[in-house]
Amino acid sequence: MTDTWQELLRGFPSVVEVPVLWGDMDAYQHVNNTVYFRYFETGRIAYFQQIGFLGATDEQGIGPILGSASCRFRFPLTYPDTVSIGTTVTNIGSDRITMRHVVVSQRHGRVAAEGEGVVVSFDYRVRRKAPLPDAIRQQIEAMQNVTGDAL
Repeated sequence: MTDTWQELLRGFPSVVEVPVLWGDMDAYQHVNNTVYFRYFETGRIAYFQQIGFLGATDEQGIGPILGSASCRFRFPLTYPDTVSIGTTVTNIGSDRITMRHVVVSQRHGRVAAEGEGVVVSFDYRVRRKAPLPDAIRQQIEAMQNVTGDAL
């Protein structure tokens, strides 16, 4: 083990824990690759809940929609374990944000996967992208300033 799992999550303003489930494993006895994208989703949704982006959909019709996602697998997870998912925003555009995710095995104290997602601000009423609401931009900037990460 190189670092404790907590140190690997330094700089991530949003961190959630998820147990590795027996059913997450595939025939090769490791967590299936698709599960990592669910981990990223869990981290992304936790971040959005913290900044109020999910509630914006109810009020304005504008909310997040995933435009793209990628993953780099570092080592295979297995049951039993608990992962900590760190999420941060690395870039804010006029109508999108780029998010970085890291999945850390608590059992092994190692990064199991890293990923990136581009999330577009979407107007669900008219079914097309929309400018990122100023209030959400301000919440992201405030969230990122908690860790000292400038965008």
